[in-house]
Amino acid sequence: MLDFNEPMKKLKGVKGYLGAAILNKEGETLYMDEESTNTDIAYAASMFNDAFLEIGETAIDIGFTPAQMLEARTEDGYVFLVQSIAGEKAGNKLTFFAIFKGDGNVPLAKMIIERSSSKVLAIIDAI
Repeated sequence: MLDFNEPMKKLKGVKGYLGAAILNKEGETLYMDEESTNTDIAYAASMFNDAFLEIGETAIDIGFTPAQMLEARTEDGYVFLVQSIAGEKAGNKLTFFAIFKGDGNVPLAKMIIERSSSKVLAIIDAI
């Protein structure tokens, strides 16, 4: 796996953070952090990525552009964030996935994902 630890460090420090993954456009896991949870982050990220892609296709089918971000909240208080980011090079597209406790600072996490994505994409674009 590529070293995304530095760009992801701020996300790990957000209140309520439990884990995260970065997937490439094929759905392969490029980065994973599951130390703070008993959840299989790779599996969860893959499942949410598939659902996110379906939502994007549905948006296109009804005349909109593809979905860029998804926030899902569970009844027991967990928050799943999924965000798609496209790189400057053609074909470089990443999906960020993160899990937070419901009382976590989800708005801050969204901002950090947005800002960290440019750093992560720079690593990918340099390859």
